Amino acid sequence: MRPLVVIDVVGVTPRLLPHMPNLRSVAAGGFQANLETVLPAVTCSVQSTLLTGLLPRDHGIVGNGWFFRDLGEVHLWRQHNALVRGPKLWDALPPGSRTANVCWWYAMGAATDLLVTPRPVYHADGRKSPDCYTRPPALHDELEAELGPFPLFDYWGPTAGIGSSRWIVAAARSILRRHRPDCLLVYVPHLDYDLQRHGPGSPHAARAAREVDAVLGPLLDDARNRDAAVVALSEYGITAARRPVHVNRALREAGLLEVHAQNGGELLDSWTSRAFAVADHQVAHVYVRDPADLERVRGLCAGLPGVDEVLDRSGQAVRGLDHERAGELVLVAEPDAWFTYYYWLDDGRAPDFARGVEIHRKPGYDPAELFLDPRDPLVKARAAVTLARKRLGLRYSMRVVPLDPSCVRGTHGRLPDDPADGPVLLCSDPAAGVAGAGDRGSIRATEVKDLLVRLAGAAEPARSR
Repeated sequence: MRPLVVIDVVGVTPRLLPHMPNLRSVAAGGFQANLETVLPAVTCSVQSTLLTGLLPRDHGIVGNGWFFRDLGEVHLWRQHNALVRGPKLWDALPPGSRTANVCWWYAMGAATDLLVTPRPVYHADGRKSPDCYTRPPALHDELEAELGPFPLFDYWGPTAGIGSSRWIVAAARSILRRHRPDCLLVYVPHLDYDLQRHGPGSPHAARAAREVDAVLGPLLDDARNRDAAVVALSEYGITAARRPVHVNRALREAGLLEVHAQNGGELLDSWTSRAFAVADHQVAHVYVRDPADLERVRGLCAGLPGVDEVLDRSGQAVRGLDHERAGELVLVAEPDAWFTYYYWLDDGRAPDFARGVEIHRKPGYDPAELFLDPRDPLVKARAAVTLARKRLGLRYSMRVVPLDPSCVRGTHGRLPDDPADGPVLLCSDPAAGVAGAGDRGSIRATEVKDLLVRLAGAAEPARSR
């Protein structure tokens, strides 16, 4: 089997590639194509399609999270690979081949031979420390001895930056050198940060592209030295964000969404609400408990400024999103709009986690977690005091995230209106093009798995592990 290196450089678009000579070099002797992504164009859904060749209706990953009806709870950013239905890329590789996954999602429990995925330590006293989960277990100490602990607070939150991508790439290089996998998957998140903070057309975006390109250079050299086939791709492009849409607040004002009080704040009551939305960038799943309310909810959502489409099950079927996990209605935002998860009507009643980085407690995605509250002149001082408490081993609460979402400048999730703002795929092998892709100038996300199998030299999906 020919070695294969697949690098997911999230957020790369044809507009950003001029700033990325190392990445462009992948296609110098091969080909470049626009990637026709899936709805929703978010990390978990797209990665699952890339690895299975299936649409969300078939693999079941309808977003970065959804309402688990059997639990009565919203969960985002779960990690168990069993949530993804269908055979994966590694199931289709030749018998005896070894796959390594460095930070692609739904890694835990997957039948890969090596894996690295972020996994904080949640201490009994409520503290959270950086760490990662690995397979085999010895890989954890091997990487930590070489690179230091996984830089969790560079991976997400107000301090997210190039440090996490640098660590991930260094880990991938170490695994390639020490363990020599036949297939190496690498997820590089850096562009997500400044493009959401400052917008895709900002000087910060170009600088971030140059930064991550420099980090990728040595990994690409390592792959060439192993005579590996290289595919570099992105899941989505990030476009300018100007208008937050508060769909849950509208549902609450209509008497459809209910809350319950706890510790002076309000929590979404998913058990009793007749309708509520799980916001996920530019897509929101609206769960409607009683079919008799469906038309009323549809009309309310369709009338909200910033809502472009309201998809019922038939509309979802057209987009390949008609799965039991999806909301009864799926909202798609207009190009410059995005959905907040906010459901409280008074910031004084916001739950305590609203001002923190709490990706598992919030019933929706919150891009404001990338910011320190710009309206709080003491926010940096309070953050420093909180960090000091943490270092002393004391209980702490990092209440620094703004409740005003107007600071967000970039978003994604809807299908791109212009291919120049959408995802892209670069391949080092000119002979591996998808049939018809040359005429279209594009490749469908559902075709990527087959492309990777051909590059690895596997004629047929040969096994299930």
